[in-house]
Amino acid sequence: MGYNLLKGKRGIIFGALDENSIAWKTALKCHEEGATFTLTNAPIALRMGKINELAEKTNSKVIPADATSTEDLTKLFNESVEELGGKLDFVLHSIGMSPNVRKGKSYGDLNYDWFLKTLDISGVSFHKVLQTAEKNDSMNEWGSILALTYIAAQRTFPDYSDMAQAKSVLESIARSYGYRFAKLKNVRVNTISQSPTVTTAGAGVPGFDVFVDYANKMSPLGNASADDCANYIAVMFSDMTRMVNMQNLMHDGGFSASGITEALVEELSK
Repeated sequence: MGYNLLKGKRGIIFGALDENSIAWKTALKCHEEGATFTLTNAPIALRMGKINELAEKTNSKVIPADATSTEDLTKLFNESVEELGGKLDFVLHSIGMSPNVRKGKSYGDLNYDWFLKTLDISGVSFHKVLQTAEKNDSMNEWGSILALTYIAAQRTFPDYSDMAQAKSVLESIARSYGYRFAKLKNVRVNTISQSPTVTTAGAGVPGFDVFVDYANKMSPLGNASADDCANYIAVMFSDMTRMVNMQNLMHDGGFSASGITEALVEELSK
């Protein structure tokens, strides 16, 4: 059941691949809450995923765009404003990929060209999205721009590899651009640090299933699901959170604030 939180609002959602992705769940929730939006992903991801199915469910147009290309992003923002009939109120950046992780390179044997690609796709692309939105004057006053991140930006997790550096870059960009965009147009920029979530991207990390179980035991509320995250994103896009800016918002069932939990002690005592 929707609450009309986003009635009349327009936006862009990056990164919906299939029904497991947070961006996919967010699109469904935003549609339920009354928003209209365009969907976008890299051309190769569009071929691999089911985004046209999502577009049909949400009455949305799919506009291919490589988020590392300022030319593609300019076209995306211009077409979205035209398609939706006005400037935007929200943008979700749900993008992350590491060639080093995908190809099983250890952290002590990184391919540096791939490392730079990781940083560009998973971190710097957020700056490109924000800068394009500013230069094209695509955002309405009091808009909300979000990116998804992970606590590996602050803590070390084996096998997360160079994605940890990319998420650190992402969060820093949110703070710096959050200040700039707020002063320019009262647009707020935040990141959401989500629990480990079983998505196509997450499943690519070695040992991911074991870590999901560990995080669940370390979280008093358990892991936050993709659906829970979509709900939180909808609230962050709404006018109920107009004064939240430049924050890294933990959405992890309490994982980030827990030293140890009874469930984990019990598991380790076996």
